Amino acid sequence: MYVIAGLGNPGKKYENTRHNMGFITIDRLAEKHDIKTDKLKFKALVGEGRIAGQKVLLVKPQTYMNLSGESLREVMQFYKLEPENLIVIYDDIDIALGALRIRKFGSAGTHNGMKSVVYQLQSDRFPRIRIGIGSQKKGDLVNFVVGGFSKEEVPVLEETVTKAVSAIECILESDVDIAMNRYNTKKGKPKKEENEEKGNH
Repeated sequence: MYVIAGLGNPGKKYENTRHNMGFITIDRLAEKHDIKTDKLKFKALVGEGRIAGQKVLLVKPQTYMNLSGESLREVMQFYKLEPENLIVIYDDIDIALGALRIRKFGSAGTHNGMKSVVYQLQSDRFPRIRIGIGSQKKGDLVNFVVGGFSKEEVPVLEETVTKAVSAIECILESDVDIAMNRYNTKKGKPKKEENEEKGNH
């Protein structure tokens, strides 16, 4: 069984903001596979289903971003799962807008939601998918990440969310390495697959 968690902030105010790319991706994945994420358990909205032959639990923590780990710790303990069986999707200001980065494991970087997850699980050995929201501005970061999208950003991020959904399916069907080769991008522009494979070993 896999737990697939998108990080974000609950409530209408944050619904379509850069910091909620994790939630937006989970919603798209749930819709595609006809899974309802409407049960409130483990301080999260959750939904069970099957994707690529695997049993999955989709999770959207409702604790606010910087406490996301509390919810995921409860889920992982309840199902007695290893960290490898968790996939976390979240936004990243350090990556160009629209770029996708998949990693098998690694530090939390500057993301408060991920810091909470790594701290609560006492492990960073789980795959994660980062969606680039690239901060060009050096101004108020808080306003930037909880701000809405510009007209130009919407189609770029739509495409990235679609790719993130495919990457999750690929991890479940094959493995993280194949997903990394296929979906990691160096820039926000779509590339031919062979170029990606060349640059991502």
